Amino acid sequence: MALTNNTMPEPDWGNTAPAWRLPGWAEPIMVASILVASMVFTRKKNYRVFDRRRKPGGILDDADSARSSDDLLARDYMLSLTGDSNSIDSMSTMKNPPKKRRVCGVTLLTPNTERFADYCHSRILQKYPFLMEMFYWVITYGFYRCTSLTSQAIFSKTGIWDVAQDHGLAILEFEQYSWASFLWPVKETSVQQWFMNGHETFMTVLNRSYALIHIPGTVGFIAWYYYVAPSHPTFATVRRTMTLTNLFAFMIFISYPCMPPRLLPQEYGFLDTVGRNKAESVWMSGKYVNSLAAMPSMHFGYSFIIGCTFLYHSGVFRKSLEAGERRKSAPWAIWYCLLAVAYPSWILLTIVATANHYYLDACAAFFVALAAYAYNRVFLALLPLEDLLLWCLRLNKPKPTTGDRFRQNW
Repeated sequence: MALTNNTMPEPDWGNTAPAWRLPGWAEPIMVASILVASMVFTRKKNYRVFDRRRKPGGILDDADSARSSDDLLARDYMLSLTGDSNSIDSMSTMKNPPKKRRVCGVTLLTPNTERFADYCHSRILQKYPFLMEMFYWVITYGFYRCTSLTSQAIFSKTGIWDVAQDHGLAILEFEQYSWASFLWPVKETSVQQWFMNGHETFMTVLNRSYALIHIPGTVGFIAWYYYVAPSHPTFATVRRTMTLTNLFAFMIFISYPCMPPRLLPQEYGFLDTVGRNKAESVWMSGKYVNSLAAMPSMHFGYSFIIGCTFLYHSGVFRKSLEAGERRKSAPWAIWYCLLAVAYPSWILLTIVATANHYYLDACAAFFVALAAYAYNRVFLALLPLEDLLLWCLRLNKPKPTTGDRFRQNW
């Protein structure tokens, strides 16, 4: 059965009125405060950036030794290509032997950046290792900013707005008339109108939640888990899963532009409550923002991963803990379990009530997040590129402090 615009009621704003607008500087200040606080709390204790006892170093220092090390690296690598078994043994006698990275069954030799450990910018990174996490997320955000331009270029001939609207209506038709319609007994428009008529204050809270939770909330979660995670590998698994969820979603955004319900013609019954409430996030505005990226919902994808992390952190469903990890007390375990359920549920309610996503968007995000977790180790193949980048920048990768400061406070 085709979905027509005559099947939906006219939208009703009820008694709502535009609420106060959050100042444009508020969100950047919140995010910056979270990041600075994270740097401070996860800093390396008893480590001085400017240590008078160490030998002065700089980018231009030790040029000869760096050059000789590069020559040794090239020599050893060439020997390995010729099949000389003595080439690997020769690396053990070097001061900074090349790193051996195993990628897709192939062993690669990459530069060892330990020679740059005493450089000033390396020591700053050693003091504040959380800067590496900030760097990763800046790159991810940069990729997101490119999805709008890429998608527009692909659909320039057909018109991306019309294509995205057709995709949005196709999702509504699937939800209401397909074999899976029993999964969504309450329509999105009914959920929104319930809040718009008699529960306007709650609607305002949801609007603010949609704007503030996605970026500040996610950054805050990453900072918190870096501080309390039982080990860096565990933290890195969560970080890689979230990043790969992003990249999977970006590919869908580009190839399948989808109009959110709030941007559909008004006769379909949806209202742009976030826009009317002037609750748009400052991070979601500007030239490079992709407003036609409803499928999948990254809000729900993030919240699902965060909820699973809370559940794992509670330790309730784990027979054995990681090395150095302590069993949570009953109140703390219950608290984390409640958060694991409440947070994704709140986000799901928020994205549907504000007409920013369809039910199917959340379902797609669920499967995207599962796929990202299953294949998160694919990012380990990029370690050789990271080694090369750090070598070009003359930076030594810091030793993570994940969980160190938290365990010290036990």
